[in-house]
Amino acid sequence: MKPFSTPRLLRSEYDMTLLWTIFALLAIGVVMVYSASIASAEADRHTGYRSTYFFIRQLVYVAAALVAGFAAFQVRIEQWQKYAPLLFGMGLAGLILVLIPGLGKEVNGSRRWLSLVVLNLQPSEFMKFFVVLYAADYTVRKAAFMHSFKKGFVPMFIVMFLVGFLLLREPDFGALAVMTAIAAAILFLGGLNWRLFVVLMAVLSVGFVLLVVLSPYRFNRLIWFWNPWADPFGKGYQLTHALIAFGRGGWFGVGLGGSVEKQLYLPEAHTDFLMAVIAEELGFIGVIATIALFVFLVWRAFSIGNRAASMERYFSALTAQGIGVWFAVQTVVNMGVNMGMLPTKGLTLPLLSYGGSGIVANVLALAVLLRIDFESRQMMRGRAP
Repeated sequence: MKPFSTPRLLRSEYDMTLLWTIFALLAIGVVMVYSASIASAEADRHTGYRSTYFFIRQLVYVAAALVAGFAAFQVRIEQWQKYAPLLFGMGLAGLILVLIPGLGKEVNGSRRWLSLVVLNLQPSEFMKFFVVLYAADYTVRKAAFMHSFKKGFVPMFIVMFLVGFLLLREPDFGALAVMTAIAAAILFLGGLNWRLFVVLMAVLSVGFVLLVVLSPYRFNRLIWFWNPWADPFGKGYQLTHALIAFGRGGWFGVGLGGSVEKQLYLPEAHTDFLMAVIAEELGFIGVIATIALFVFLVWRAFSIGNRAASMERYFSALTAQGIGVWFAVQTVVNMGVNMGMLPTKGLTLPLLSYGGSGIVANVLALAVLLRIDFESRQMMRGRAP
């Protein structure tokens, strides 16, 4: 593969820049989760009124994620492809289990967690990773039928319809939106007939509109998103305080630890609305730096995918690009919600927000991305991956 056989690319067996970007995001997440959670931890009896409660747990989550990521990196990509349908089936089982009374744990009206004594597992976070693998494997297996509505499109549509049904039962509309984007993007990148893709986009658009309009809960969220200041102490409370945090941050922020909004004013400050705390404490510069890290991560995912495709490693290519789509969509949605550009959704900021399942699932996916790049470099050296 002459175009890629450059001394610069082959200088290392690993993409160290990408690896350090991942470490940087994880480190920023740990620091900001600690900063954002101090007040809520001290005020909650379930945490023992300990200011370091969420910080210590986040450190444990990151450590567990790194161990899981290291193990995942050791697995060859052909093995991930082989077991993609099985992993997808396990993910479906997890989505079903959370709906069973006594097994699923309900928090704030949503049943998304499996209580495993010492920790809570959120199957929908891992399902995003499994959807990437399954959609990539499906597209490669059905490559000859990507022009066919019956053989190429319908089977995947049925499977994703089942996933969507289970997610809406939780409910987890945000995860459904991300998984739908992943599956649709992989099918398109894998050669789905453009007419079928246009039809798919039209059907999905109508479907999402109906899901919002026919659900009073979601429709009210949309109404208050348009004008949160109409009820700043009620329906628009969370968004107005997020916007206040962005406004207070200015160019350089009020300083690490100096946020006022995290003092029990902004709900979910260490999870869904962590970006607002980053904006308040680190300012516009901190927000731009965080965005830049995510942009680089997504760009590398697509670059790694393009290289794999040029080497006719199509499952690897679609998996890498699917991971890029996942991180891009979830990051944009989370930041859009924090900035008041999108209606409030329960989506965390990848690698940064507090939560064990999300962190582990994110690092697993990125470990596979690094493995894809590693195998491409090995093949370019003339070695077996």
